[in-house]
Amino acid sequence: MPNHLAHETSPYLLQHADNPVDWWPWSPEAFAEARERGVPVLLSVGYSSCHWCHVMAHESFEDEPTAAYLNEHFVNVKVDREERPDVDAVYMEAVQAATGQGGWPMTVFLTPDAEPFYFGTYFPPEPRHGMPSFMQVLEGVRTAWVGRRDEVAEVAKKIVRDLAGRQLDYGRAGVPGPEELAQALLGLTRDYDSRHGGFGGAPKFPPSMVVEFLLRHHARTGAEGALQMAADTCEAMARGGIYDQLGGGFARYSVDRAWVVPHFEKMLYDNALLCRAYAHLWRSTGSDLARRVALETADFMVRELRTREGGFASALDADSDDGSGKHVEGAYYAWTAAELREVLGDEDAGTAMAYFGVTEEGTFEHGKSVLQLPQDGPVVEAARIASLRERLLAARAGRPAPGRDDKVVAAWNGLAIAALAECGAYFDRPDLVERATEAADLLVRVHFDATSGRARLARTSKDGVVGGNDGVLEDYGDVAEGFLALAAVTGEGVWLEFAGFLADLILDQFTAEDGTLYDTAHDAEQLIRRPQDPTDNAAPAGWTAAAGALLSYAAHTGSEAHRTAAERALGVVHALGPRAPRFIGWGLAVAEALLDGPREVAVVGPAEDAALHRLHRTALLGTAPGAVVAVGEPGGDEFPLLADRPLVGGRPAAYVCRHFVCAAPTGDDRALARELGAVRS
Repeated sequence: MPNHLAHETSPYLLQHADNPVDWWPWSPEAFAEARERGVPVLLSVGYSSCHWCHVMAHESFEDEPTAAYLNEHFVNVKVDREERPDVDAVYMEAVQAATGQGGWPMTVFLTPDAEPFYFGTYFPPEPRHGMPSFMQVLEGVRTAWVGRRDEVAEVAKKIVRDLAGRQLDYGRAGVPGPEELAQALLGLTRDYDSRHGGFGGAPKFPPSMVVEFLLRHHARTGAEGALQMAADTCEAMARGGIYDQLGGGFARYSVDRAWVVPHFEKMLYDNALLCRAYAHLWRSTGSDLARRVALETADFMVRELRTREGGFASALDADSDDGSGKHVEGAYYAWTAAELREVLGDEDAGTAMAYFGVTEEGTFEHGKSVLQLPQDGPVVEAARIASLRERLLAARAGRPAPGRDDKVVAAWNGLAIAALAECGAYFDRPDLVERATEAADLLVRVHFDATSGRARLARTSKDGVVGGNDGVLEDYGDVAEGFLALAAVTGEGVWLEFAGFLADLILDQFTAEDGTLYDTAHDAEQLIRRPQDPTDNAAPAGWTAAAGALLSYAAHTGSEAHRTAAERALGVVHALGPRAPRFIGWGLAVAEALLDGPREVAVVGPAEDAALHRLHRTALLGTAPGAVVAVGEPGGDEFPLLADRPLVGGRPAAYVCRHFVCAAPTGDDRALARELGAVRS
């Protein structure tokens, strides 16, 4: 029986297009089918680089008897969580409320009215580790549906009522002040792993947004402990197996607390956020390690994630062919001692083993090791290490590569635009600024639609073709953030204009009268609950991303409406920052910008004047939290901040204002550096 996924654009859905399960995409037609047949809906949510999603697909969804049972007794709906984060968020909230945990694959059973009544994640093909088999679950759900339909319906309605009662109202919580941010720092200090860096135990996720808060907090207050936690965490990650020591870029997380063994998929959002965090760490400290990792991660994104159309693909899989036709997690990245000897010869292999922490027994599975840079490793001249890396990378390129999810997600491309633009400016890499500009052009050309009656930003595209789903709040916030960073670096005011369009849509479509934010627009598809999550997890929440973009746009334009909306949105930081700082890192970073001003920097001068470029670079290297930078000709209309900013003594000058007070303009880049805080290079 053919299923209904063949014409979808999501690579994840297309992976299931040939399953014997009669999958439907999330659609009114699927639920109409369930009502007509009088059967429940199986909702299966995952994403293309999810290891256990692949496992469950192979064990159950490719199994003919299981598929036959599913097709007879259920309408089966498959959702890509990256394409429909709203659907994922609503039902994940239900799963977590019912079971105390969540994750992917997510397996939820719904009534034909889309109300959930039974939940789970991965189910094995036979009972194991206290888990029922998937078939036992299916039979149990069917028995309840047939024999106790009224009870099932009441359970579903109660769950929906409980979810509806969870609406958040942080608009009245108040603006976070120095006390809340100091309490957040104290909470992070308690959770800090002083031995291995990072926060909490295993599994350990890269805390990119918390690092941004720590750097900004240090810049504002001078707190050395904040800077030390950020620097030590970044060094530990960069030395660990979570970082690809050959090709650059970070894996999703570490399964252990010492960053040794990663879960090997590489996500665009992680790498964009970490690239920017390491660049900012270099800006604060001048660390050579931070500079190297920022650039290697930027180059990884361009080399391995950039699409033909100029955007950036979502992810690389954790699994790949191990050479025998079997897909194995980490097969592309891990090495045995014998493999090193085969590529490098005995002497160089010995050096590489010591330098990269490879053992005969292995640090991973089956005698394989994940390459690291141990603190106690030998000192080896840089040229020799470069040669070893080059030869190992060439050998690795001959292995079957992990699959790539070519879907372009607007939000994550916004994060990548910000990271690449800033890296290009900091490290004199105009090619990275060009790649950021090309990705921004793609988002405007393909994702942004102002012709359909109401302006909208589409969530995804693939092969230059826009997807059918509207963007959610994180798309608007993160893309605006990327455009604002690109405007500051390039001096092209059109990116500020586009950021303004998105900021206005946030106010018009995602904001309640009391300032509360929602993840979906007012006129979006009505789910059982309107999703609303203010916590930063793998990437900034839509809520905090929007707050940051609104604040920066207000600093550029003087818009009181956008400033007020940002302050209201930051009520969530007032409420959650002291209690759960690890899960509101970007919100805390935005709050630091609010407390500092943020500062507004206008740099004016003739475009060809070298002094203008020195002042502009100095402004970009300032560590003042969230400072906004405008550059252009005196009297230019590219940026509002340039208005009434003349040359000083006929020479380029920088103007710095904050809290409605302006300092005297200066043409001295050293004086500007002192005013903004900057690393000298």
